[in-house]
Amino acid sequence: MNRLIELRQAKGFTMKETAVKLGMPYTTYVSYEKGDREPNSEILIKLADFYNTTVDYILGVNDNPLHESSSGVIIPVLGYVKAGIPMTAIENIIDYEEISQEQARTGEFFGLQIKGDSMEPRITEGDVVIVRKQETVENGEIAVVLINGDDATVKKFYKTDAGIKLVSTNPTYDPFFYTPDEVNSLPVKVIGKVVELRAKF
Repeated sequence: MNRLIELRQAKGFTMKETAVKLGMPYTTYVSYEKGDREPNSEILIKLADFYNTTVDYILGVNDNPLHESSSGVIIPVLGYVKAGIPMTAIENIIDYEEISQEQARTGEFFGLQIKGDSMEPRITEGDVVIVRKQETVENGEIAVVLINGDDATVKKFYKTDAGIKLVSTNPTYDPFFYTPDEVNSLPVKVIGKVVELRAKF
């Protein structure tokens, strides 16, 4: 996709830097730029949001690269989520973020601000993650999980017959593991999937 090259170069990023910021394998991003692989609708929305443009522009449907802010949807940032030791989720709104109408049509979204370093290097303290509300995620996806009903944490999620494992990307943190009994008694509950990172600069 030649327009991905144009958009990336306009931001001054290398392909490797872009892949890291988007949280995808380098080879995958390269395949999108070369046209060897077609991004699905979720990836297209992610790319459009990252480059502050529209899916239609990336696909060549129109020649207007500008993402009109008036067409966006405002979502609340609900408070701090500890990316490390679980902490009580703060329910009051501390800020707002904007997502595209295309993204908003795919579900219900909210933002959460990260506190802690357990998800570094990809997600750092002060970053805002955009979360789609859902009660299940695939193994290896980054989820927002409530523990004890009011403790929220952002972790990579894995579920097996033996229980649920919540894994940090920072190797200095040990995984959290919960047996099926603990999952039910605490409880441990997925409240959303992290679909986008709004990194601080």
